[in-house]
Amino acid sequence: MSYIKKVKLQNFKKFTSFETELDPSLNILVGENEAGKSSILSAINLVLSGSRHQVETIGLDKLFNVDVIDNFLSSDKNYEDLPVLYAELYLDEQNNPDLKGNNNSNREYCDGMILECLPDDSLSTEIKEILEQEQSNFPYEYYAIRFLTFSGEVYSNYKKYVRHILLDHSQMSEEYATKEYIQDMYSAYVENEAEKNKHQNEYRNLKTQYTAQQLADINQRVDDYSFSLRNDRKSNLFTDLTLVQESIPIDSKGRGNQCFIKTEFALRKAEGAKNKIDIALIEEPENHLSHINMKKLIGKIDEADDKQLIVATHSNLISARLDLRNLILLHTNSINPILLSELSEETAKFFIKAPNHGILDFILSKKVLLVEGNAEYILMEKMYEQETGGKLEDSDIHVFSVGGTSFKRYLDIAILLDMKVAVLRDNDGDLQKNCVEAYEGYIGDNIQVFSDVNDARYTFEVCIYQDNTEKCDELFTTPKRQVPIQQYMLDNKTDSAYGLLVDDGEINIPQYIKDTLLWLSA
Repeated sequence: MSYIKKVKLQNFKKFTSFETELDPSLNILVGENEAGKSSILSAINLVLSGSRHQVETIGLDKLFNVDVIDNFLSSDKNYEDLPVLYAELYLDEQNNPDLKGNNNSNREYCDGMILECLPDDSLSTEIKEILEQEQSNFPYEYYAIRFLTFSGEVYSNYKKYVRHILLDHSQMSEEYATKEYIQDMYSAYVENEAEKNKHQNEYRNLKTQYTAQQLADINQRVDDYSFSLRNDRKSNLFTDLTLVQESIPIDSKGRGNQCFIKTEFALRKAEGAKNKIDIALIEEPENHLSHINMKKLIGKIDEADDKQLIVATHSNLISARLDLRNLILLHTNSINPILLSELSEETAKFFIKAPNHGILDFILSKKVLLVEGNAEYILMEKMYEQETGGKLEDSDIHVFSVGGTSFKRYLDIAILLDMKVAVLRDNDGDLQKNCVEAYEGYIGDNIQVFSDVNDARYTFEVCIYQDNTEKCDELFTTPKRQVPIQQYMLDNKTDSAYGLLVDDGEINIPQYIKDTLLWLSA
């Protein structure tokens, strides 16, 4: 199995500079919108495809980093300073001398491939004339597009060093994307070029026979003209080929089923395939899938151990179930990806089995407040607005209800990501043991644990009741209610929190919660 060891980009789309190591098996790209997930998949796809046509179809003006171009146009615009774009793939040992060399930016002697876009020196005179113009005009049309191996050999889309497929679920129902997918799958299973040529020849011959035989009678009735089947490069075996499941072409199925079928078929172990797919690039596999099909697809991805997978996703379920240690986190404000490969096996397995608590949302947050239960979660936004006059989202604070036993699992991730996290928890009658000693090794500049300092005020509802006795008695006392109101609140945590939420009056916020909110908002 061939795989990519490292990707390095310069001036490619959002990246002025980017580099990341890849796992031979599974890599999950996560990040907010515009973080660069699709850009990385696009770069890999272009290099492996070796298709100048694909680059020209996208356009160099869309591939070059916008800031780099703007900076150049606002400079002295010297020819020698024209920016260069490249995308490099460092491969595992391919035992192919055509791939091995040091024709890369690191001058590293290894196997690899590169796409580079740079000024065409043979057109330097024309380029300099453009640069001398007063108006901003970048000479994209005078750039050379080159596909080279690390040995310096030129390659194109006719020569496949590494076989790959791009599954873009946002385009699954587009006719062109479907045809391209089917052709890739056909090429993976066909024996060799000889068998492919034989199929094309026989298919063309069948069309000729059909015209000569089945259309013969009607053509005798037509003067000066005749009916025929298209039999050219725009209507051949590859344009007419489709993939059928249970007698139904996949392009006739719904989007969700198309996504599942195409991905499942591409990921399956291709016994008997001579040209099996080495690398699968999967863009947002969660698109159009039901929860059940999503879980099935996760299983298929997890089982695909005969190829390298690079998945871009927004899905909490995919991120957690496929092991957080495979995550490559992209930040919109950072050029350096963060790998979670150092996360402990115990914590990674916890999130594989744990309920879906929005772990990806947690990972992508800037500031986080972890609370124990639904009651705290329900009231926290009201308390924050009352205490600070602002909204949680405006301060980039996300609140997660995770349960007291899970706090440390999230903090393990927070330490790797250097996140600002506040833990708001009950002291359970022993502040020193449960809130101080239990978090030794975690508490620091970016992580703090907050709880009421009085052991008698052992839980959230007790603190709320004691600081809001008159309000709670008024809200929750009924003629038939026999238990004390504090006990009622302990027995009905969610309902009592909701009652305080919808009440128009303010809440006397316990001091430890005030301290939490002020620390987070600072």
